[in-house]
Amino acid sequence: MELTPFFFGLYKFVKYGLYPLTWVVLLLSAATVLALFPFSPTRLRWVRLLVTSSLLLLVMLSSPLIANPLIGSLESWYQPPQLTPSDRFDAIVVLGGGINEEGSLRPTVEPSSYSRNRTTCGVDLYQQGYAPTLVLTGGDGRIFGTGPQEAVEMKRWAVRLGVPESATMIDTEARNTYENATGTKRLLGPASILLVSSASHLPRAVPVFTKQGFRVTPAPCDYFARNLPRESWDDIDLFDFLPNDTSLQYTREAVTELAGMVVYWIAGKL
Repeated sequence: MELTPFFFGLYKFVKYGLYPLTWVVLLLSAATVLALFPFSPTRLRWVRLLVTSSLLLLVMLSSPLIANPLIGSLESWYQPPQLTPSDRFDAIVVLGGGINEEGSLRPTVEPSSYSRNRTTCGVDLYQQGYAPTLVLTGGDGRIFGTGPQEAVEMKRWAVRLGVPESATMIDTEARNTYENATGTKRLLGPASILLVSSASHLPRAVPVFTKQGFRVTPAPCDYFARNLPRESWDDIDLFDFLPNDTSLQYTREAVTELAGMVVYWIAGKL
C-alpha cells in the first residue's frame, strides 16, 4: 500500500466518499436532480423518500446517542499501558495526524491538533525515561504538488517541549498507517516500541505495526469519548437528544477507522 501519486489521489477520493456527510449530500443531490424535472406521482414519491432519508440520516449521524458509543467502542479497544518505572523500550513511535499549512492568516506551518496532541503524549513518555529515542512519522499529504511534512513539524514541537534533537528520528515519507509502519521499520528494524496515536486509530495501527515485526505496546491518547460505551448511558441528559456537529465529527472518525480496518484486512496488512 505504498502508493503512487495517482493511486494516492484515488485513495483520498475514496476516503472522502466514506465520510457520513458525503452520504447526506448525495441523497440531497439525487432529490434535487429529480426535482428539476416535471413532477409525476412516482417522481414525487422518490423526492419525498430521498429528502426524508437524508434528514433522518443526518440526525442519526450527528446524534450523541449514536456517536459517543460508536467512537468509544474504538477508543476502549486498548487501555493506557500500565507501565512501571523500570519498563524500557527501544523507541517511542508517534504517528502523524495531519498538518496546518501557512497561509494569509496562519503565519507559520504547524502540526494539526491531532499531531500536536500525539506528539505531546510521546514527549511525556520520553521524559519519563521509557525509551532513548522518539520516532516521529508522517509525510506530505498533498495529492498535487508538494507541501510541508508532518514529521518535521512534529519534531519541531517535540524539541520545543524539551526533547533533544539527538534523541529524535523522523520518517517524512509516510502518507498512511501502513507506510508509517514500513518507514519506521526502515529506521529501527525489529524493535520493541511504545506506539502513540489517537485512541480511535490504534485498533488499526497496532496490528499493522505488529505484522511488520515490532513488539508493540499501545499508548493511546487524544480521546474523543469521556466514558466507556457501556457506561455512557448513565450520563445522558437533554442535550444528548439534540444533533450537533461535534457528534458528526465523532461518527466520521469512527466510520473512517472501521472502513480502514476492513480495507487493510482485505489487503492483508493486518
